[in-house]
Amino acid sequence: MTVSKKSEKNLGTVKSGHVSAVASATVRRGEAARPTLQPSPLVGAVRSRLGLSRKLFSRLAGFSERAVADWESGKPLSEPAVRRIKELERFRERLAEVVAAEAIPVWLDTPNAAFDGLKPLEVIERGEIDRLWNMIFYLESGIAS
Repeated sequence: MTVSKKSEKNLGTVKSGHVSAVASATVRRGEAARPTLQPSPLVGAVRSRLGLSRKLFSRLAGFSERAVADWESGKPLSEPAVRRIKELERFRERLAEVVAAEAIPVWLDTPNAAFDGLKPLEVIERGEIDRLWNMIFYLESGIAS
């Protein structure tokens, strides 16, 4: 593929007028090149530590089962996905301080009176994870809610 002088300037030095597929797609869109994210064992590790099936984990993460399967097989994660998975890992670490780690999968999928009868998983799906963070805070601090 031949690259225009303007594109060449945006991409830096291009040898022999060829660019990678990623850079090529970037040039076609007229954007500056962005580094691609590397595949990571992050998703599988977090899902395993949570003890969740792919189906429940995908609900918790807010991404499709297909996306989770792709990531676990080596497909790179988007930046929003990396942020979300890291948030879930932090949440799991803090939750494990107040709930036995082996009980977390059942706890997440069991209706809870503290959340108006919703399952903690449903609370997270509704975008209200802050309610769970607050619960963890109160349990850690010993403050009655």
